[in-house]
Formats: sequence, C-alpha cells, structure tokens
Amino acid sequence: MASTDPVALTQALVRYKTVNPPGEEHDCAHHLGEMLAAAGFTVDYHEADERRTNVVARLGNGEGKPLCFTGHIDTVPLGARPWRVDPFGGEIIDGKLYGRGATDMKAGVAAFVSAAIDQADVLAKGPGVVMVITSGEETGCEGAFHLTAQADLLGEAGAMVVAEPTRNYPLIGHKGALWLSAISHGVTAHGSTPEHGDNAIYKAARMVGALECLEFGRPVHGVLGRDTLNVGTIAGGMNMNSVPDVCRVGIDIRTMPGASHVDVRQKLESCLGADLAKLEILIDLEGVWTDPGEPWIVDVYAVMADLLGEPPTPRGAAFFTDASALTPYYGGIPTIVLGPGEAALAHQTDEYCCVDRITQAKTAYGALMQRWISP
Repeated sequence: MASTDPVALTQALVRYKTVNPPGEEHDCAHHLGEMLAAAGFTVDYHEADERRTNVVARLGNGEGKPLCFTGHIDTVPLGARPWRVDPFGGEIIDGKLYGRGATDMKAGVAAFVSAAIDQADVLAKGPGVVMVITSGEETGCEGAFHLTAQADLLGEAGAMVVAEPTRNYPLIGHKGALWLSAISHGVTAHGSTPEHGDNAIYKAARMVGALECLEFGRPVHGVLGRDTLNVGTIAGGMNMNSVPDVCRVGIDIRTMPGASHVDVRQKLESCLGADLAKLEILIDLEGVWTDPGEPWIVDVYAVMADLLGEPPTPRGAAFFTDASALTPYYGGIPTIVLGPGEAALAHQTDEYCCVDRITQAKTAYGALMQRWISP
C-alpha cells in the first residue's frame, strides 16, 4: 500500500475554512473520517452544534487500552494584517507550508492520521489507537468537553499524545486557564452632575489596581513556573457625557497543575471586595502534568532522542490544550504534547509549518504506535 503523505494531507486540511467563530468543521472532519474509514477504522461523528463536527476513530482488537491521539481542526481568525500568501492555499515556499492552521494544528492532525493509516494492519492486531479530532478548541475546548460529557462515548485509553505545536519536542504538561469577567455596577447620571451617579468605571479601576498587586501564594512549579494573572480587557460606559453604570474587566489567569480554581476565584472575590458586583466564568480549564519518570514518558523520550539527536529534558507549555478535558476523563493518563508546528507561529499572520517537521512528526507518531503495540 502506498504511504500516506502527511504534507499533502496538511495542505488539504488547510484549504478547509474552519475559522472559529463560526468553526464550520463539518467538511474537514468528514474528509479525515472518510480517509480513516477507508483504511478500516471505526469512525463516529459527533456534532457539538450545527456543523461543529468532532471525529472519534478507533482501530484495535479490544485487548488492552489503546493509545490516544488528539488534535483540533478549528483555527483562529486571520487577523487585521494582510497575508502575503493565500491563508487557505496551503502553498509550500522554501520548505514552509503556509496557511491558517498549518502550525496550529492541522499539520499535527495530518501527521498522526497519516501514521495510523499506514500502520492500520498492525494496529488492528493489538490494543491499537483511538483518535479524538475535535472542534472548538480555540474557544475553550468546547468540542472536547462535548465528547467527555457523553457517557462512555470515548471509551478507554492508556496514554495520550496531543499534537499541538512544539517543534516536535515532547512537553509533559501545560498550565490551566481560568478566564473571568469581573463586573462592577453603578448608577447612571448626566455627565455634568456626576455627584448624582455612582461611577462603575471608577470601581473597575480600583479592581484593576488591586489585581496588579495580587499574589496567589502558591509554590512555584519546577518546570511550568508560577500562576500568572493578566488584565486583558476593560469595557464600560455608553457615552462621554453619562456616568457609567456598568463596567467589565477581562481577567486571564494561568494556573499550575493541581491548583484549585475554586480557591483562586475566592481569593479574587476577597481581593476585589465591595467594588465587585459579579465574577463570571468564561473558561475554566485545569492544568496537566505527567511525571517525567513515568515509564511511557521514558519511552517517548527515547523515541524523540533518536529523532531529535538529543535526549529531551522535562519541559511544559504555557498554552492550554484539549488535554484539560481529555486527560481527566481518561483517569489522569500519561499525556505528552508533541507536534510539528511552532508555538511562536500560532495565530500569526503568514502562519506556516516546516515541511520537514511534518514528516518527522509522522515518523515519531508511527514509532510511538509501534512501541505501544509491542512494548
């Protein structure tokens, strides 16, 4: 059987416009599902919303837990700056495959799908693989949480590879994300008589000042660092000559694995005091961490040492992934983040993925599949 080309498949996936919002992952998901079904995989489609399609594909003999590969097929918007290339063209220029989603993370999905198809005959005779291809990751792992909310839909898995962009360097954890909207209320009045009102923006300004000085007091993680907080947005008022009666402050908190987000919210509420009217949760994703001494991680490191030419050392990611939903669902299984894209190029104008890394990722995933079947 001819080898499945992960570069050509990446090009095909980039040409589907899956910008989120609205997502429209349906056609891209079915492209992948039909390829996998033709190779003998059992393929199920699950709609998180209209045309917001997730794919779950399996192959194995049912003896033992499969190895899970996961990746999302939605992308972020193009941004305001003009592109030098067609963002949905999948052009290859000087060894770089350009397009929105090329690095984040359609190349990773193409690489593990290609590896699985090429090894379908072998995978069918062992515990095999389960591939969870999701919609809506960019807006809070919506597709993954839709799947985990369905009882027993995903079955079991023994370990997981998340094909997010890492330049093919294995990362053994990532921070959690807690996005909140802190709302202050006031009383509106004419701008010429502010003494008759209660200015919500002044309250919000005091909250922002308190947030700048807030310390979480949690120990520093040896690899991922410390919990962080950033005020990213502030919006209030309707017009210049009115006292604003509501203001919203957008807060992005990144937490270490094991942090209690309930405790974090309580600390914020205490810090913001009477100026805070309401704290709304926008995204709530836990961090992920696997001990570098875990036997499967040691196996991954051995595979990647051969491919990278150096033994990996424990590293993690600042960004979140679908592992925040899937790793707890699977009972805290060993999880690695490993993909051909480059995190620095994610969400950028003229996003690209190096062609050589796509083929290297396919080789890596194939080797991990082989080790899983024949430890």
